Parts: sequence; structure tokens; C-alpha cells
Amino acid sequence: MSRNLNEPQEPAVETAIAPVLAQPKPLDEPAPAPLEALASEGIPSRFACFVTGTDTEIGKTLVSAAILHKLVESGQRACGMKPIAAGAELRDGELHNDDADMLAAAGNVHLPQNITTPFMLREPAAPHIAAALEGVTIEAVPILAAYTEILAASDSVVVEGVGGFRVPFNDSFDSADLAAQLNLPVVLVVGMRLGCISHALLTVEAIVARGLVLAGWVANTADPDMRFFDENVEALAARIPAPLLGVVPRLEQATAAHAAPFIDLAGLPGWPSSRVTAPK
Repeated sequence: MSRNLNEPQEPAVETAIAPVLAQPKPLDEPAPAPLEALASEGIPSRFACFVTGTDTEIGKTLVSAAILHKLVESGQRACGMKPIAAGAELRDGELHNDDADMLAAAGNVHLPQNITTPFMLREPAAPHIAAALEGVTIEAVPILAAYTEILAASDSVVVEGVGGFRVPFNDSFDSADLAAQLNLPVVLVVGMRLGCISHALLTVEAIVARGLVLAGWVANTADPDMRFFDENVEALAARIPAPLLGVVPRLEQATAAHAAPFIDLAGLPGWPSSRVTAPK
């Protein structure tokens, strides 16, 4: 039986699971009360998550968009956020990034680009390199402020990270730091290809080491010719201390609508009941 990395090890230390409706917390503040306690007090919860991956180009955006698609179908006002996007092109006088555009199309809350993507960078490179080329310093404050605005305008929020979990943004701030400050449950996308087991388990360790809740993981087919696909999924499921939320095959049309049927988040904290619809 595998060790549950979401639970404290000996000596036991009392911890609390952060509710998804919480505002971003500074690193030195204690986690707020669990969702169950808030629900018992009649305070409604909402769904929000941080989507990270084992690497770049392994399906984070597809899975994030699929989550947004399911939220919209359930009647939620759902908004996607891509805080940092590297690889933008000028179209019709405005910078566009394919990942950010896909999230915008999947959600139904449309806010200005400088809110949903505070750092839109032209160069398709690691964020700290792309930012340096433009004389920009990626900092947490604009991202956290933008997230608060999105939270106020939406019922549900999906924040997609950039690259893998430890991608640097500047000399002292990286993707893991951002996830910790947002303090959201994490959904891990595992790109299924040779080497993914080690990549996934190291990422899981990094997530749990920061006191974050690993809400679940999605196996996305990065290599359609991967041998022993099912055996790799089984090995990961036996070792990752969080539920498998779905296995996304290689899709002829890699759209949010086509990927959504392959993932199931119904058991996650704050996920809307199918009986709940947004007001018209």
C-alpha cells in the first residue's frame, strides 16, 4: 500500500485543508478552515483549482478547458486564468496566446486580458527568459490581485499554471510559489509518455511539500504510441495519494467539449451539484 503524501507523517501535525473559496493567502498565514466546517455554518463553497503538469506541452490547457466546459454545462459562471503565457502573437492589434484563448473560449465569464493573463509574453520560452527579453519582472502581486477580481466575478475559477510545477518566473519566485500563495487545490495533469512515472511522483512530492492539497490527477495521452499505457496508469494510481479523475485519449479534435466526457470531478470539494444552475 502506498504512502498517502496528502497526510502528515510521524510525528503527526494537525493540518487543515484550505477551502476553495478562500482569498489568496500569504505564505506565512495559516490555512483557513476546512470546507466541511464552512458548509456546516451555511457558508456556500465554490470550485476553484490550480492545474499543473509534469512538463510543458502535456495537456494542461486541454484539461483546464475541459473542466471549464463542464462547469459551464452545470450552470456555473466559470472563468479560466492563465497568469503567465509565453508565446504570444499580435493579432488585430492585441497580443494573443493559444492557451489563453482556449481557456477564454471554454469559460463564460469574459474579463479583460490583463486580468485573465496579467503577464502576456511574446517569446515562446521559459517565463523568466521571455520576461527578461521584454524587461519585465514577473511578480506575485499583480497575479493575486487579478485572481481576486476573477473570483469576485465568477462562481468557479480554473487557474492554469505554465510549464511544470517548478518553472522559474524570476530569481526568487516560481510556479510552486504562486500555487502556494493562491492556496488552491491542485489538479495534476500527467503527460502519458515514457518517463512519466518519475516526473509525476516528483511533482506530487513537490506539491505536498508545500502544504497544498492534491485534489486529483488526470492521465493525458501525450504519446499515442506509448507501450504499456495501462500498466503505467496502474503504477501511478497505486502511488499517487489522490484520485484519478480521468484518462484522456489522443483526440482527433483536441477541444474542451471532446475532452470533457473523459474526466469526472464530481467528488472534488466545491464541485457544483448537477441540480444547481446559475441565475439567468
